[in-house]
Amino acid sequence: MPKYRCDNCGNKTRFDVVASERSKSFFHYSLGGELGIESREVLEFVVESVTCRWCGSNKSVVDDSAEVAASIEQ
Repeated sequence: MPKYRCDNCGNKTRFDVVASERSKSFFHYSLGGELGIESREVLEFVVESVTCRWCGSNKSVVDDSAEVAASIEQ
C-alpha cells in the first residue's frame, strides 16, 4: 500500500481514498445459513483518487513510499 503525503499542507495521516477492487473469496455457509468468509485474495486494486482530509486538495497528494523506504535503508 502506498504511503501518502500532501505537499500543500504537510499531512501524512488523513486521506480519503476512492478505489476499485476485484477479489476472489471463499464463502462458507453454515448449516444455519450464516455466511463466513474464510479466505480472500485481492486480484486487482486500482486507486481512482486520493484527497487530503486536512486541506481538501487532490492535486497535491503524492506517493511518499519511495522516500520512506529510502530513509529506512539508510
